[in-house]
Amino acid sequence: MTVVFPRPLRGWRFVLFNLALGLGHMVVLFNAGSYIALMPHVAGDLGGVLPSLGTWAQTDFMIALALAFPIARWLAGRFGDYRLFATAFVGYAIASYLCAISETMQLFLPSRIFLGFTGGITLPIGQALLLKEYPPRIKSIGLGIWGLFTLMPFTIGFPIGGWLADELGWRYLFYFNIPVALTIAGVTGSLLYGRGFQRRYTRFDFVGFLLLTLILGGLQTILNMGNDFDWFDSPFLRGVLITVLVALPCFIIWELGERHPALDIRLFAHRNFTIGVICLILGFLSIQGLLSLFIVQLQLLLGYTSFLASLVFVVMIFLAAPVIAIMHELIKGTDARIFACMNLLGLAFTLNWIGRFDDPGSFDQIIWPMLLLGFFLGSFFTPLTAIALHRLSPNQMTRAAEEAAALRIAAGAYGITLQGVMLFRRTPFHQLHLADQFGGRRFPSLDVLRPLASRLEAAGLDPGMVQAKLFAILKQQSAILALNDAFLMASYLFLGLAGLVWLAHPTHRPLHPKPAADLREIRAEELTEQP
Repeated sequence: MTVVFPRPLRGWRFVLFNLALGLGHMVVLFNAGSYIALMPHVAGDLGGVLPSLGTWAQTDFMIALALAFPIARWLAGRFGDYRLFATAFVGYAIASYLCAISETMQLFLPSRIFLGFTGGITLPIGQALLLKEYPPRIKSIGLGIWGLFTLMPFTIGFPIGGWLADELGWRYLFYFNIPVALTIAGVTGSLLYGRGFQRRYTRFDFVGFLLLTLILGGLQTILNMGNDFDWFDSPFLRGVLITVLVALPCFIIWELGERHPALDIRLFAHRNFTIGVICLILGFLSIQGLLSLFIVQLQLLLGYTSFLASLVFVVMIFLAAPVIAIMHELIKGTDARIFACMNLLGLAFTLNWIGRFDDPGSFDQIIWPMLLLGFFLGSFFTPLTAIALHRLSPNQMTRAAEEAAALRIAAGAYGITLQGVMLFRRTPFHQLHLADQFGGRRFPSLDVLRPLASRLEAAGLDPGMVQAKLFAILKQQSAILALNDAFLMASYLFLGLAGLVWLAHPTHRPLHPKPAADLREIRAEELTEQP
């Protein structure tokens, strides 16, 4: 018989417990964001693979993070929250060590996937552990603290990751994880040792989870390998596509008949949930992909150091932090569709602004739109989550938030590769266009390259050197134009999403909701926003 000890922690133990859970949450999210600044270094160190192959470790990490959500709930019911949390961080330390010692992609990639899966387990479990220790009257304060822990890694993750790459080496990101993860496991295990739990014997949907893994992992594999392996001319990728096409209808049929599905697709019968999740998925797909692509190209294309490229993103926090803090209160008593539409229009404007970038040497031209982007990122999740959770029962709300978070994280992984495909496809187009435009093939009177080359050769430069320099400039400018295309296309997508939200039901919320209902909504919103 399981013995339950309901007495919560108090005093210094309560403070230490909050710090341990917050640090654990930050470490997992920090590794999700800071690795992006390390990707060029990792690709160069692991056998000199292409940067696109280095991206696999980030996209597959995020897929593993998403897949951990449905299994975390079942494991917590079987073995207890704190036992699962401590064990997951021990696994996180082991995965970090394997990442740090990796010399090839063959070891680094599976280690990074294991890191994402163990880290993903801790995200919903950590929130549940935190709330159990707070009295009912101040649980909303606990969720506010949790939201702060969620936000901080994205403010410091990029610059710290860039500094580590430039000064110590990318492996130290994972070396630092080891003592931190083991300390978190030890502190939480010690503070909650002997704490009982109510065991829940529910059957886990292994078939649905396996099918979901095949679908998400298969799609990500196709996107990861498509550019480098000629898409469906590759027999392997054709086989993966067939597997996904077979698994998808099987998954839908199976989940509709399952009492405890891995992914409750019945929630999509609610119009607001469907519209809210579509906006979250497509919006985060674009934002995550663009930001990941941008920080890498600032290094590869414009010659920024990892640290300097990361500083471009730090300015987003100046407006994002206050907006996140007040957005939940702002949408009370107001139709969330209004805020969602304004936010999506603002994102469309900002991304269009960034898409006009044309000066490789201008740091200021990047900073100001990134500052505004932070404002709209801070107000992105809350109104869309309010739309998605509208009219759902209390039992459905937490499950819906978990599913929205998992699907959004998986979409972020797809976005990273899709934006890479956009850059890969559009760069040659612009390169040919610029060569025709300034080489005199389109307008014979506008032959700029040949007279310039002649002048440089007359000045004493070697003809081969002149040709290489002109080609490098042409290639850089064509890549900048391709990067702009990615931002401009995303801006048009957000314009469409701004219209889509008006198809949802109005979501007027009471100005003074019941404390339990308000707490449930805040908890669901926090769950949807991570990581």
